[in-house]
Amino acid sequence: MATTNLGSLEKSKPPCNDIANPPNGEVATIQKSPSATTLATSESTLGSHLARRLVEVGVTDIFSVPGDFNLTLLDYLIAEPKLKNIGCCNELNAGYAADGYARSRGVGACVVTFTVGGLSVINAIAGAYSENLPVICIVGGPNSNDFGTNRILHHTIGLPDFSQELRCFQTVTCHQAVINNLEDAHEMIDTAISTALKESKPVYISISCNLAGVPHPTFSREPVPFSLTPKWSNQIGLEAAVEAAAEFLNKAVKPVLVAGPKIRVAKAGDSWFNCQKLKLPKGCGYEFQMQYGSIGWSVGATLGYAQAVPEKRVIACIGDGSFQVTAQDVSTMLRYGQKTIIFLINNGGYTIEVEIHDGPYNVIKNWNYTGLVDAIHNGEGNCWTTKVTCEEELVAAIETATGPKKDSFCFIEVICHKDDTSKELLEWGSRVSSANSRPPNPQ
Repeated sequence: MATTNLGSLEKSKPPCNDIANPPNGEVATIQKSPSATTLATSESTLGSHLARRLVEVGVTDIFSVPGDFNLTLLDYLIAEPKLKNIGCCNELNAGYAADGYARSRGVGACVVTFTVGGLSVINAIAGAYSENLPVICIVGGPNSNDFGTNRILHHTIGLPDFSQELRCFQTVTCHQAVINNLEDAHEMIDTAISTALKESKPVYISISCNLAGVPHPTFSREPVPFSLTPKWSNQIGLEAAVEAAAEFLNKAVKPVLVAGPKIRVAKAGDSWFNCQKLKLPKGCGYEFQMQYGSIGWSVGATLGYAQAVPEKRVIACIGDGSFQVTAQDVSTMLRYGQKTIIFLINNGGYTIEVEIHDGPYNVIKNWNYTGLVDAIHNGEGNCWTTKVTCEEELVAAIETATGPKKDSFCFIEVICHKDDTSKELLEWGSRVSSANSRPPNPQ
């Protein structure tokens, strides 16, 4: 079996941009990498060790929100030349950015502060857990001397026990590490990172705020070794399943293919998009759908995905409800010169919820979305916004965004009627409503 070196991004990056799982028949190991320019010496610190490990597994951008418990750690992370810090406007967006980054690069990382930041990022981490994404959530924790002292600290919920955040993360991560001493920090960090890659799930790493800058001999050691067990397909069973699926789809008038996150984990993206393998009739349309977490494809996720693929232009469609939750990091996208095109679908509320169960709570305050983006832009950088109300205006806007404004961040607000939806969504909403309103079973 060949060995895949996750220390070298170019060597380890598979065709589907997922380094969390190597191709069938290969074993992956974290190894010392020439791409990590910070040298491991006897004077290596915990912070530099963590930075080096992140680079070795393919993380070159971290998404962070500063707080007093993680400031020194951030100093050491950004001191790594191969690691770029992307400062986000809030922790939830930092988590979603790491989610979007992991979709493209195979692994992502975010850095927040203790409790006040950790509990804010947790919804995004839960989304990454449901989507089988290896996101490394790093939290700057309390001073190691404060553990067990019965002190009540700021940024906590007012109890002397510091384990509340850990207990919350235990349900939405596959591994947790609370590092408040140096002796086993090397092993705990390496184990957490390797577990994220092996399980293709998020992990939680808490590091005491006074340890990031402290050197320790263990940080000069090689990474803790691990291997990813090759996944072998049952070729006969696979062919039978494909034939059965093709037969079923060929009987449909308007076949729709719905894929979940296991497609990415199984490294089946190329096969999925190759409709010829499914022997679909020529000319039949197909639709690719993917779940993107609890609030849809957000500004934060778009930020992370675009940061991971800087050589490509990212196009995102975002609902007005999702945008209101995550709008702040348009600021970050502009600050880092991203050329993303965002289509903001403005239909005045939460349309999917309306079709399930309507009520006044599904209506949101209408914003001047283009005006908001212009205000965030504030004349700094390349930004173009427009508002469209018909198909002709939309076509013209797309031509402008892909032509004269191709080097700008483009924001196109598309005005839609609140009831402008598909028959399929109406049917789906009715079915969900029926399922949700089933009476309790007799006791």
